[in-house]
Amino acid sequence: MKYQQHKKALVLLADGTIFYGKSIGIEGTATGEICFNTGMTGYQEIFTDPSYFGQLMVATNAHIGNYGVNAEEIESDGIKIAGLICRNFSFTHSRVDSEGNLKDWFIKHNTVAISAVDTRALVAYIRDNGAMNAIISTDVDNIENLKKQLVDTPDMNGLELASKVSTKEPYFVGDENATYKISALDIGIKKNILRNFVKRDAYIKVFPYNTSFEEMSSFNPDGYFISNGPGDPEPLVEAQNTAKEIIKRDLPLFGICLGHQVIALANGISTYKMHNGHRGINHPVKNLLTGKGEITSQNHGFAINREETEANDNVEITHVHLNDHTVAGIRMKNKNVFSVQYHPEASPGPHDAEYLFDQFIENIKN
Repeated sequence: MKYQQHKKALVLLADGTIFYGKSIGIEGTATGEICFNTGMTGYQEIFTDPSYFGQLMVATNAHIGNYGVNAEEIESDGIKIAGLICRNFSFTHSRVDSEGNLKDWFIKHNTVAISAVDTRALVAYIRDNGAMNAIISTDVDNIENLKKQLVDTPDMNGLELASKVSTKEPYFVGDENATYKISALDIGIKKNILRNFVKRDAYIKVFPYNTSFEEMSSFNPDGYFISNGPGDPEPLVEAQNTAKEIIKRDLPLFGICLGHQVIALANGISTYKMHNGHRGINHPVKNLLTGKGEITSQNHGFAINREETEANDNVEITHVHLNDHTVAGIRMKNKNVFSVQYHPEASPGPHDAEYLFDQFIENIKN
């Protein structure tokens, strides 16, 4: 990719709709499913979240890059989004603990980003017409060729992506003399989830996405965790089988986001691709067990079937999303198993959902 500031750029949607903008200075083309995040801050955490792998991110906040980047605020080993679409890209940054500007960080990670797009119009269009594949490019004079590339972009429905972001080898996090031991299945895990476990006196062994129950149990853990991650949960048969084995033995199990969907599938509850997913930091959720509301961080394009969940004798709904009444949390009635669709570790200001980590530790104790 070459560096050339302010070159014309475009967003081409799968239905042929085009939005024009300008390159931030990286020539090239990127494809993926287009989605939008409504968060006003936390762009670095969003860009490095493995759950966004394979997606073109539209930032709804008008200014991106104004507070720079900091190595402490990444959720993985680098940028995971396929590309960025924004309104105003800030080439200068002002924050005391900033370690650099966003443009250089995108160049370092070879990631295409375009600005000067009418993101309000684009988001309204996606909202009405649903998530779809798209392509962003500085090659604005070769639209027919871009259309051909877009046709070859795989659809997110049925797409297995956990293997693209999971660790290749097991690794350890925390103090080996900690009180609790947790085996975590990495299908796109965020660093802050691991920090939350460490903070609660846990030592974690993180395993690749296709690890069997036998291998995870060889760590002799007190509890098991299935992480967030990208793509369709349905193709993750090995993860579902591992979940089934944990459930069969009534061992403490906690799942977040994609892990929540894997646990549902392990219970015979199907998942489906949403018209538009939930991506932002102010999603309202009601805890049906306490009656309390929670302001949550969410990032998912799939959900579990509510009717099937309600009809399942072994599972009860613990949380619902108040905007569209989708299932936001479940627990098994006679097993030590629970999961949520949202991200309690993100804590973008509200810490409403952090209690879920405490609940997991209590389940391990009991």
